[in-house]
Amino acid sequence: MALKVFDLQCANGHVFEGWFASRDAFEDQKARGLLNCPVCGGHDIERKLSAARINLGKGAAQAQTGSAAAKSGETISAMSVPAGSEMAKMQARLLRHLRAAVRATENVGDRFAEEARRIHSGESEERAIRGTATRKERESLAEDGIEVVPIPDFLDDDRMQ
Repeated sequence: MALKVFDLQCANGHVFEGWFASRDAFEDQKARGLLNCPVCGGHDIERKLSAARINLGKGAAQAQTGSAAAKSGETISAMSVPAGSEMAKMQARLLRHLRAAVRATENVGDRFAEEARRIHSGESEERAIRGTATRKERESLAEDGIEVVPIPDFLDDDRMQ
C-alpha cells in the first residue's frame, strides 16, 4: 500500500510528518480528533504546503522483483506498520530521546564555531556542544573538515517556541 506523507503543523507551530493511506484518511482522522502533535500533544493540526514527491520507476522495479521472488518461492522481507496510536507513541518516544540527546550537550551559544575549532584541534576537551553559528561560520567549519549538524528548534529546549 502506498502511503501519503504530509507535513503537518499544530497550533503551537510544531512541524512534523504524518503518514496516511490517503488525503481522505487524513481528513477523517482530523475530523474525529485522532491527530495530535508529538511535541505538545495539541489536537489542532493543519496540513502545510509541501512539495510533491514523484517516484519514477523504483516502485515498479520493486514490485517486479517481489512478484518474481514469489513465483520462485523465495522468502520476501516484509514490514508491519504499527497502528496509529502505537505509531504516535513511537514518535513521542523518539522525540523524547532526541531531546534528551540535545540536552546532554553543552550550550556554548554564539561561541560555537570557535569552540568547535578548539575541540577539533585538541585545544579543548572533546565533548558534544551546541550553539549558534552564522552560515559563513558553518561553511568555514565544513571546509576545514569539522562536521556540524543543525538542530531543529523543536528539539532544543533553549529555542522552543
